Formats: sequence, C-alpha cells, structure tokens
Amino acid sequence: MYQNFVTTARPEQGPPRLAALRERMKAEALDGWIVPRGDTWRGENVRARDERLAWLTGFTGSAGFAAILDHKAGVFIDGRYKIQIKSQVAPEFTPVDWPATKLADWLIAELPEGGTVGYDAWLHTPEEIRELHGKLHPKGIGLKPCDNLIDAIWEDRPAPPPAPFIAWPEEFAGKSHAEKRAEIAAALREAGQRCAVLTLPDSIAWLLNIRGDDVPCTPVPLGFAIIDDTGRCELFCPQGKADNLRDHLGADVDVLDIDAFLGALGQLSGPVRLDAKSAPAIIETTLKGWGTEIAEAEDPCILPKARKNAAEIEGARQAHLRDGAAVCRFLHWLDTEAARLAQDPDHKLTEIGVVTALEGFRRETNELRGISFETIAGAGEHGAITHYRVTEDTDREVRPGELLLVDSGGQYLDGTTDITRTIAIGTPPTDAAECYTRVLQGMIALSRARFPKGLVGRDLDALARFPLWTAGLDYDHGTGHGVGAFLSVHEGPQRISKGSETPLEPGMILSNEPGYYREGAFGIRIENLIVTREAPALPGADDREMYDFETLTFVPLERRLIVAGMLSPTERDWIDAYHAATFDAIAPRLDGAARDWLEAACAPL
Repeated sequence: MYQNFVTTARPEQGPPRLAALRERMKAEALDGWIVPRGDTWRGENVRARDERLAWLTGFTGSAGFAAILDHKAGVFIDGRYKIQIKSQVAPEFTPVDWPATKLADWLIAELPEGGTVGYDAWLHTPEEIRELHGKLHPKGIGLKPCDNLIDAIWEDRPAPPPAPFIAWPEEFAGKSHAEKRAEIAAALREAGQRCAVLTLPDSIAWLLNIRGDDVPCTPVPLGFAIIDDTGRCELFCPQGKADNLRDHLGADVDVLDIDAFLGALGQLSGPVRLDAKSAPAIIETTLKGWGTEIAEAEDPCILPKARKNAAEIEGARQAHLRDGAAVCRFLHWLDTEAARLAQDPDHKLTEIGVVTALEGFRRETNELRGISFETIAGAGEHGAITHYRVTEDTDREVRPGELLLVDSGGQYLDGTTDITRTIAIGTPPTDAAECYTRVLQGMIALSRARFPKGLVGRDLDALARFPLWTAGLDYDHGTGHGVGAFLSVHEGPQRISKGSETPLEPGMILSNEPGYYREGAFGIRIENLIVTREAPALPGADDREMYDFETLTFVPLERRLIVAGMLSPTERDWIDAYHAATFDAIAPRLDGAARDWLEAACAPL
C-alpha cells in the first residue's frame, strides 16, 4: 500500500449513523453496544470493511473503542489522540480518557439501574469478556453476544481484498516452514497439548513463511490455522487465496475454506491450546460447546517470531541500509526546499508534498513493497499530534521558523523499517533546540544501554525519559515497540514502555523513539530501530549474562537542533561515532550533491 490523502473522518456523518445504531439496539433489546477499533484478527491495521469505529464516529486512530448507550456515546482514546479526536468526532460523541477510565467503570456509572450490553464475539477475546463480566455482573449489567449491529446498518460496506497470499523466500526467513512447524509441535508435546488454534495473522505468516495483502501496510494473510503436536497444519482462508501455495506448503499443510473453521473445531481432541488474550471469544464458546478441553496459553509462535534469527537480522540490516539511503536523499532534497522557502516567498512546500517526495525516494530503490504505516509529516503545530495523518483537508504549508516531524517506514522483502527525524526549517522556535537535545539524550541513553538478562522493557523505559524529566517534561506514548521481519511494524510482545512485561532477548528488534510535544507549537521525536544482542564481555565485570543493542538505522541527526553545550563528553562521542558509522554505511549508496550533503551532515560536532 502507498499513501493517499483522502479525508476519511466525516464528523457530520456520525450523528445519523449513531441514531441508526440506537434504533438497531432498541430492536435487539440492548441498552448498550461495544464498538472496538480492532477486527477479528486483532491487528493494528484493518481492512476498510472492518473500520467500524471510524465509520460510526469519524475517529481514525489506530487504537480505541466506543461504548454506545441510548443517552451517551463514549469514544475511548489514549494520550496519543487527545488532540486528533477534537477535529474528528461530532459533539454527540464524548471522548473518554482511556485507560485512566476503564470501560467497566464507565458502564457502571452510566447504567446505574443495570441493563444489557451487546458485543460481537468475533471482535473480543475471552479474557476481555471475562473481565467485563466479572465487574458488570454484580452491578446488574449483562453481556450478550450478537451479530454485529454496525454491519447490519452499513449499507455500502466495502468488499474484502482479493489479492492472493504469497510465499516468503526461505533465504529471508532463515528456516523452512517445516522446521518451524516441528519446533511448535515439540513445544505442544512438551506442554501436553494436542494442538493449537492460531488466529493472529503474523503468527500464521511466520509459521508458514507466507505473506498477504489483506490489510494496509502490513503484509499478513487473514485466516486461521490449527497445528497439531505432529506438526501437521490446517490453514483456513477465503477460497482462492492460497491456490498458488500448494507446492510451497506441501503435503503436511491442508488448505481449507474459512467458512469451515468453526466446524473444524468440533473435530479437535484436547487439550487445545488457545490464547485467551488474542483469540476471538467465539472460538472458546465453540470449543466449550463441544466439550473440548482448553489449555489457555500464549500463542506458541509469538516468542519464536520475536526472536529474529541470523538471516532475519541480516535482512533487517540490508533493508535499513537501502531505506537509509532513500531517507538521506529525501533529507537532502528537503534542505534544498527549505533554502528555497527562505529565498523565494512564492515557493510553496506542503505536508503532502513532503510525504509524496519521501515515498518517491523509497520507490526509486525498486525494492519497496509498500509503506509500513501511513507517513506522519507534521509541520509546526501538527507535529504535536502524535499520530497525525495529513489529508487534503488538513494539508498545510511547511514554513520557515518551525519544526517538521517526519515518521515513516518501508516494507521490503528482507525487512521492515521505521524511522523518525525532526527537522528545523530555518530558525527553530524558542526552546525547540533545548527540547530536541533532551529527546536526543534520552535516545542516546537507550542506545548505549547495557543490561542483565531477564530485564523487561519497563526496566529500561526511564532511561529515555530521564533527561526530559529533569526539566519537568515527558511524553504520552511508549518509548519503543517491536518490529517484525517483513511483517508488522508494531510487533509484540517486546516493548519498551511503562507497561512492558516481556523480558528482552537476543534477536528482538525494537524502536527507540522518545519525544516531546507542545500542543499548538511543535512536536519532536527521534527514532532509530535497534536489535537486542549478547553484550561483549568487559574486563573485571561480573560473571553474568548481559545484553545491549545494535543500532540498525543509519540517517544523520538534525545537528541544527543539537545544543552541544548540554551534552556530556560521552554523548558527544556517541553522536560523532554514530555519524561516522552512518557516513561509512550510506555514502557508497549516494553520489553527487546528496553525498556531499551526507558528508556535511555527518561531520563531527
């Protein structure tokens, strides 16, 4: 997928759709209806036909949900979307600060006399439903699974994408899918489980070395799979999607129609492994209906997928070199444009122009398969909107005297990239350079981290925030997310955030992206991708296993925003070493004026 700039948020369409939904709720004798942003497959990116939250409310963020009652319509959003939602929803919808306000607490407060709240069992997990039931039932509020009420009133709902699945080459995967299936089968036998039901598309993609084009930006195949303790597997997908994969999948993988999936659950012998945190609740209900024993446990593919092997890491390195050269060409072009803006008052540059140019440089590699997420190009006050998406309606000029935040990434067969750079267009706003330097100090601290085996991302998160905290500043998003191998740019379970609980292990790729945002003025974020590795031994160190990070991203930092006097000698040395490594890695891929620009951008401080 490539970027488009169509305005999808239509606040004026929300009230009549809300009224239609309430009429449907009344017909079903429901006092409430839950509208998640996610789909059956729990992905960040969903098909157009599954954008139920955006269709109803106008809110287009990648996380959140709505709870619709007959007297109030709450839209639950986290700190990333506090600014965005103001322009996207009609007054009939009430923004709710989440997770500070929990859904159950909100429903209890708004339904003091009790009632019945409906939900689509394909769109919620068993764990979510159990937690809600446990809090609502004592207050006289019931939960009722129903056919989706949004689908019933969405007359022009888009059709599913027709593109077939593809095989992902073993040279990039590092293992055959037979090896992976054997690995998962061994884990099932060790746990005493007969089979596992897989519902996460990136797990199925990883296990079978296949990819798809079913959702924007993330090359996953939408379907379901069942793998047993011998390694045999059944793949359930829409007809025709896997016809070209028969030879790739071989005799031990059967391809079946997706409509046969629920019926196939009745043929399973337990214990059946099911991830209650990600599987649709209807699967648990169906298995229990057949009397099948369920073993609740994490999807067995999640951790093996997160621990990238040598081939996947090398693919990531090559993808980042290719992508880094494209981004450097873009930054050179942007510097040229900024100079023209300063010299020629009639020259114009817009946010859409920035996004289009960057995508063009990536396309010139002739290896780009698509963007890994919709590019964020926020000029001035738009940079303070954490997940800003420029549209034809919001597009504004990039002007001298402001910051431009550009967060983007590419999908290549050998890897997935994600990089953010904040650029000064002319003289930066007051305080911006000091704020930028504090963000940079946090990014450096995390890049240099050396830590004992067993630590989780939560243990490292404060390293990136501390320079901001000392000035009374902070940011309302995690410091780092996992990244897949030609898969999701936001991959779990590895994270660097206040809520992360997964120990970091060698091979896990993460982002390193502290930031700072001043509403109405500017936004700052600096992001490199890093991969966890075993740290080299140090003379005189304890005899304990230690990890550190290898930086994968090589693109110069914005030296015009670096206040050198705020830096320690160690921080200055890190910046100079990073720039030297960037020049060595990227210069052979550039020539002419772009190479000259890179040399100047990578000069010692």
